[in-house]
Order: sequence, then structure tokens, then C-alpha cells
Amino acid sequence: MKFVAYLITAIVLLATVGAGVFIVVNRVPDIPVDQLKARWAPSPSRFVEINGMQVHLRDEGNPDDPTPIVLLHGTSASLHTWEGWVEALANERRIITFDMPAFGLTGPAPDGDYTIEAYARFVIAVLDKWNVNEPVVLGGNSLGGHIAWATAVLYPDRVEKLVLVDSSGVPFEAESMPIGFRIAQTPGLNKVMEQVLPRGMVEDSVKNVYADPSKVTPELVDRYFELTARAGNRAALAERFKQTQPGPLAAKIPELNIPTLIIWGKQDRLIPLAIGEQFDRLLPDSKLVVFDDLGHVPQEEDPVRTVAVVKEFLNWTADTFAPLSAGSGRQTAE
Repeated sequence: MKFVAYLITAIVLLATVGAGVFIVVNRVPDIPVDQLKARWAPSPSRFVEINGMQVHLRDEGNPDDPTPIVLLHGTSASLHTWEGWVEALANERRIITFDMPAFGLTGPAPDGDYTIEAYARFVIAVLDKWNVNEPVVLGGNSLGGHIAWATAVLYPDRVEKLVLVDSSGVPFEAESMPIGFRIAQTPGLNKVMEQVLPRGMVEDSVKNVYADPSKVTPELVDRYFELTARAGNRAALAERFKQTQPGPLAAKIPELNIPTLIIWGKQDRLIPLAIGEQFDRLLPDSKLVVFDDLGHVPQEEDPVRTVAVVKEFLNWTADTFAPLSAGSGRQTAE
């Protein structure tokens, strides 16, 4: 019996020592935002004071565009996820992107409010601050898609068209969730993550949302890693998961009688294609385009092919869009 007790004690001791070594080796303190700006906020990045935050924002392209395009990133991402689309659209269109509260260089919200209503108010506050008073084309990926359609529900006079890219906002069951997301939702572990951030975990999380992991470059991992470590973002991420959940606002989705393009990666293991098909059924004026070989962030994984569909959508008129409306069914993109 003494031997068993000694063995158990030894195992516990080794586990404790191992955990301590892991924490020491992978400890990454918060990185001050000023330390990150040189690499991740070159021109045309700007910082605009909104609701007590210095919001990282870019306003690019044609300043005379009467209908700006506003693009919202997803959880743990940043405005950089839209760079491919911006490059392709900037010759003709005005595109506004910014880091949402809890993410990127903008960082945590001072009031700690990460409800979907708070995010929608934030989008409107950015537009008001930037004197964008005309209705916009509002697009978003994942959480950004949830924020986009919620903003259209709550502020219908501010949104002319919607682009939903692998959007959240209705209940779903993930086939596979990035490990970083799982930890952020696990009490206790999410507190450890505020000081511990293995780079390999970040890399695995990014590869998890790509259909082709070979497209995940070291620089891409650098971006997700360093912006996750931005001061306050890790603690805010845990709060975002608690507060931004599908809710009763989804019942109003069928009231969004505006042209809506739905883009989905068939290889999305986080939010399955069935959710894209559900949005297409619920929205009265929508078209679903599916990319069979892309994952959860198709705009980042293959910006060239995905933005081509967006360009077509932006040129649709009411007459050309009508035959495609009312859940017209899925179109598979080449």
C-alpha cells in the first residue's frame, strides 16, 4: 500500500512539475498595443477614438463611392483578413474595415459589453464618427456576419445590402472547434490562457479553420499570435464567448428584405454548410454561393475567387436579383 501511495504522489508531483514547466516555457505576457503598431498598422491604418477605445481602422479605395462597403472580421481575427478583397475592390469602391472590440489592435471594450446589440451599436458609432451617413453594403465573416445581420435588423436604414461569409448567429453544432476557442470557453483554463499562449496552439487553431492547411504561412500565424496577445484581448475573448450567443434577434432574420449574398466554404468544420442553407431559407432576398474546397474563412483562404462573386453581387440590380431571391438554392462556385 505504501508503494501505491508513493507512486501516486510521484505521478502527481511529476504532473505538477510538468505543468509548471509548460507554463514557464509558454508564458506570453500581454503585449502593449504600441509595440504592435509598427508591424500591424502601417499606412493606411488609422486610430480613431470611439466609445473610449482607439479603434484601428482603414478607409481605402474610391472616396466618391456613394455606397461604401464595410467589412467585419470574425472572432480572434482582425481587419487584415479582408486585405485580399480590399485590394481587388479598391479601384472602384470605397472599403472600410476596422478591428472590433476584444480583437486586433482595438482591444477590449472599456465597459466589457460584448453582446450582439453592443457590437451593432459599435458599428453604427464607427459609421457616425466617420461621417458615413448613407446606407452601406455590410459584410462579415463568422462573428462578423452575426454582427452584420444584427446591425441590419436593428438599424435597417443604415444597410443597403448584406454579405454573409460563413456567418454565425443561429444555433449550430461544430464538427471541429479550434483549440484556442475551446480553451477560451473553459473556466479556469481561460484564466491560464491570459498568461500562457503556445504558438503551436495558435497555428493549430488557424489551420483548423482552413480547408488547406498548407496555405497557413508563418506570417499569418505571427499575425494571429501577436494580435491575440495584444493587451487585454485574451481576457476579452472569454467574455465575448459568454455574451455573444445566438438569441431571440434571429427571429427577425426573415424581416431582412434586402439583397443578401451568402458565401460558404463547404469544408467549414466550425459552422457547417447547413447553417448557410438555413440563412438562405430564412432570408427573403438571398443567394447562397458555396466553395467546395474552402473552409471557415474563405475570404482569407482564397480572396481572388471569393471576391469575384462579391463583384458580381455588387453589380446586381433589383431586376437582376429578383429571380435569384427567396432561398433560390445553392450555387457551387468554380
